[in-house]
Amino acid sequence: MKRLSNSELKSSFIAWQCRLRQMAMRDQGGVPMPGFRPQVSSLKGEIIMPEMTILLVPINPEESTAFFKFQLQRTNDHRQAFEAGIKYLAADYYQLPELFSDEITAVFAKGSLVAERILKLKTVLLDFEQFAQRYRMACAVKRLPARDISREASLWHNRLFNPNLGNDADVLSFRPNWKNAMAEPWP
Repeated sequence: MKRLSNSELKSSFIAWQCRLRQMAMRDQGGVPMPGFRPQVSSLKGEIIMPEMTILLVPINPEESTAFFKFQLQRTNDHRQAFEAGIKYLAADYYQLPELFSDEITAVFAKGSLVAERILKLKTVLLDFEQFAQRYRMACAVKRLPARDISREASLWHNRLFNPNLGNDADVLSFRPNWKNAMAEPWP
C-alpha cells in the first residue's frame, strides 16, 4: 500500500465515503454498500466482525439530527419517515465532504458482546474496500455517553433504517490514527 500524508489520507477517505453514500442513497434506496461496512480486527489480526456498518458524523450534526428526529416523530408510518430521510440523504447531504468529521460511529444493541469485545481492545483495525480502493486504519474506540451529540446523531440516523432502535443502544466511536493509516491505490 502507498502512504499518503495524514491530511491527504483523511480527506480522501471522507470524500470516498461520501461518494459511496451518495450512490447508496440515490441508486440503492439506502442499502449499505460494502465500502462502508469495514472488517473489524484486533491489532494482532484476529477478525472480530467480518462487516460492521459505520456512519460518518457531520462536524455540526444538529441540523440533520433535528430533521431525522422530526421525520420519525411526526408520523406513525415509518415508511413515510424513511422515504423523507432517504430523499434528504440523497440530495446534497454528502455533497461536501469537508462538512464531516473523521469520527466514525457504529450502533450496537444494548449488551452486545461484540461491542464489549471491541471496547476491551481499545484499538481496532478497520479495513474498508470497494471499487478497487482500500483503506486500512487503526482506530481508538470508546463508548459514547448519553446526550453526546455524535451519539444522538447516530441514533436518529439509524432509526430511519431501524425504527425499533432503543435509547439504550450502544454507540461506539472510532477515531482513526491517520499517521499509521494506509490507502491503496493512491486516491
